[in-house]
Amino acid sequence: MKHDVELVLVNPGGRARIYQSLANELAAIEPPVWAGLIASFVRAKGHSVAIVDANAEGLSPEEAAERAIEMRPRLVAVPVYGHQPSASTQVMPAASAVTNALKDAAPELPVILVGGHVASLPARTLAEERCDFVADGEGLYTLVDLLDALASSASPDFAKVRSLWSREGKSARCTDATAPLVQDLDREMPGIAWDLLPMQRYRAHNWHCFGEPSRMPYVSLYTTLGCPYKCSFCCIQAPFKSGEAAAGYKASVNSYRMWSPVRVLDDLTHLVEHYGVRNVKIADELFVLNARHVDALCAGIVERGLSLNIWAYARVDTVKEGMIAKLKAAGVNWLAYGIEAASARVRDDVSKGFGDELVASTLAKSRAAGIHVIGNYIFGLPEDDFETMQETLDLALEMKCEFANFYCAMAYPGSSLYERALAEGWPLPESWSGYSQHSVDSLPLPTRHLTAGQVLRFRDDAFQTYFQHAPYRGMVERTFGPAVLREIDAMTAHRLERRFAA
Repeated sequence: MKHDVELVLVNPGGRARIYQSLANELAAIEPPVWAGLIASFVRAKGHSVAIVDANAEGLSPEEAAERAIEMRPRLVAVPVYGHQPSASTQVMPAASAVTNALKDAAPELPVILVGGHVASLPARTLAEERCDFVADGEGLYTLVDLLDALASSASPDFAKVRSLWSREGKSARCTDATAPLVQDLDREMPGIAWDLLPMQRYRAHNWHCFGEPSRMPYVSLYTTLGCPYKCSFCCIQAPFKSGEAAAGYKASVNSYRMWSPVRVLDDLTHLVEHYGVRNVKIADELFVLNARHVDALCAGIVERGLSLNIWAYARVDTVKEGMIAKLKAAGVNWLAYGIEAASARVRDDVSKGFGDELVASTLAKSRAAGIHVIGNYIFGLPEDDFETMQETLDLALEMKCEFANFYCAMAYPGSSLYERALAEGWPLPESWSGYSQHSVDSLPLPTRHLTAGQVLRFRDDAFQTYFQHAPYRGMVERTFGPAVLREIDAMTAHRLERRFAA
């Protein structure tokens, strides 16, 4: 059979199921960063690639499958990655639907699943899904090895495909050789394959563009991969762990890799000049960490005269003296800080240790420089009770960040909290969609003192309390104007339907 393209990457849809009514106007439509990175890597190895972004184009699973099959590919890969570090699992229902549609329409077409959730539970994924293969780990070398094997003969030998899970009768097994992490990011994975994406369809978060003329065009990109910290509720390292061992990392150390500042700056310049991009999300799990890396990027953005509206993740204990002014000068208008909880006892139990004074001082410095703050808070960590959750809400009301995200604690596959939940027999969602923070069947963890339903109800009530709080509303109107306050009102009008809230 003649193949028009060797690899088609299908980014699953499912926005409405994940975000309910918030998906229509408020949620971002993110470019599929990992699909774009995979495409870049595979092309650099000499293979032809295409991307079908079902999420951005609003395609049904059947439409996405039909689009992929029309290209007569050698292999279809479905990346299972979310648009925030711990959001891979909630993509699984959409990934499963696309896989089923592919197999219904073209049962002979090889399909592989790759991504954070998949790397966390490779054997289970292969047992539950209709795919032919699952990639353990990062998946990049696995895909190239698999393409080479499929091209080699009518009866390919998959034994040499590194980190590949496949079926042997009724059981699943992984090949003996482990794929290492990609080390030379600049050379082997030079950014995202923007030319393969429907760039006109991506849209920033509503808050990202408070006071801005438009939420489009918009991109998200990585400047680094991985995180050196080990918060127990985070699964960001899940796709990297097996490759870390193969690349020689100690078991106690998390990988943290960087593209060169010049490579990132060239990418940003290309996005501005070719697509008119202004709104940018730096999707790094922790962007504000390595001072030299951050300083070089900020200086380069200023030198090149790029006018950007950027947001990025940071920790209150990594933003060093003198760094905030450089970030603002480069167009970083929003920093998202993981404050998580007010109680030191609750924070320490999940390896997130810093004091309230540091939180207050770092946020004050950011805002004094003109950088808006997103406070990220978590309710329902293992040591939480009603009193400590109220302390967290009170802290949020006191800080009055320009925007706030309120999450429930989830034991995401790939996190140490997930392993702890299994070991202690804590109830977990019955379906993968239940791991979404905003879904109808969202089911957070219970705590030692509260049921999952009590945590979920507290979270949803806290969301309304925060955004309807008079001091917050006054700050928003003074900072952004009455139009943005009306956006806040429109947002809080969306009450999420919940099956398990108390």
